[in-house]
Amino acid sequence: MTGPLRAVALGGGHGLHATLTALRRLTPDVTAVVTVADDGGSSGRLRRELGLLPPGDLRQALSALAVAETGESLWAEVFQHRFGGSGALTGHAVGNLVLAGLFEVLGDPVAALDEARRLLGVSGRVLPMSPEPLEIEAEVSGLDDDGSLRRIRGQVAVASTPGRVERITLRTPRRPGGVPAACDEAVRAVLDAEAVFLGPGSWFTSVIPHLMVPGLHDALMRTAATKIVVLNLVPQPGETAGFSPERHLDVLFQHAPGLRVDAVIADRDSVPAPGRLRDAAAGLGAKALLADVADPGREGVHDPDALASCVREALGLSGTEGRKG
Repeated sequence: MTGPLRAVALGGGHGLHATLTALRRLTPDVTAVVTVADDGGSSGRLRRELGLLPPGDLRQALSALAVAETGESLWAEVFQHRFGGSGALTGHAVGNLVLAGLFEVLGDPVAALDEARRLLGVSGRVLPMSPEPLEIEAEVSGLDDDGSLRRIRGQVAVASTPGRVERITLRTPRRPGGVPAACDEAVRAVLDAEAVFLGPGSWFTSVIPHLMVPGLHDALMRTAATKIVVLNLVPQPGETAGFSPERHLDVLFQHAPGLRVDAVIADRDSVPAPGRLRDAAAGLGAKALLADVADPGREGVHDPDALASCVREALGLSGTEGRKG
C-alpha cells in the first residue's frame, strides 16, 4: 500500500488526545471517533439546556489535531479557552459554545464538526460515535454491605464511583429503550481504516462505550485494519482503581467477547507482571509491546514521540510519512 496510513482512534478526553498527538506524527489521515455520553461541566450544561451532543470531548479531539498540525495557533488556543467570572458563561469553553452553535445552525453534528475543523485548519477528521447523546449505565459492586450490584447512571457518576464497576451499558435518553445508533461516517471510517486504536483513556466511560454501540461494534469486528489497544499508564481513581494492566484487557473481552486485536501497547514501568500481560494479550489474539512510552516530565501522560515510535513498530511502518513498508 502507498499513501498516508488511514488511522482511526476511538476514545475521548485526555486519552484520545494522547493517541491523536502521536498518530499525527505518522500520518495526516487521522480520524477521531469520540464518545458522546458526557454529562458534567460545560458539556453537561449545554447538553441539558439545548439538547445537543455534549461538545467537550469533540472539542478536545479537534484541539489535539489542530495543535499537532499547526502548533499553538490563535484559534486552537481560543477554542480551549474557558471563561472565568461568576456569570452564565463561567466554566464554558469557547470551543464548546462554537460547536453548540454549529450544531444548531447546521442541524447535523458531522457537518458541524467538518466546519469546525476547517476553521481550525485541521486535515484530520473528528466524528461522534453516535449522532444522539447517550447515557452510560453501570453495574457497580461494593456500594452496599450485602454485596449486591447497584445500577448508577451518568458519566460523572460512573467515573467517580467509590465502588467497583463491573459492566456498563448505554441508554438512549431521547428514545427510551432504544438501541444506540452509530454515526454512519464513523462506521465507514473504521471499515476503511488500515489501523484502528482503542485507548488510552477512562476505560468504562471513554473506551468501552464504543463497543456498546452495535454499529461500531460490528465495524470493529469486520474491519481488516490492524487493531491496537493502548493501555493507561496508571489505574484511574474510582473507575479502574486497583486494576492491573491485564484486568483492563479482561473487561474489554467481557464487553466484546468476539473482539480480537493485533497489538497491545503498554509502558514498561506500568506493568508489574509482563508475563501475565502477554498471556492476556494473547487471549485477544494480540502481541504485547512493552516500551518506555511515558513522558518523564509529566506524571500519567504519554510521550507522543515515544508512543508514535511504538505504534510504528506495531504496524511495521518504515520512514516518517506513515507509509507501509
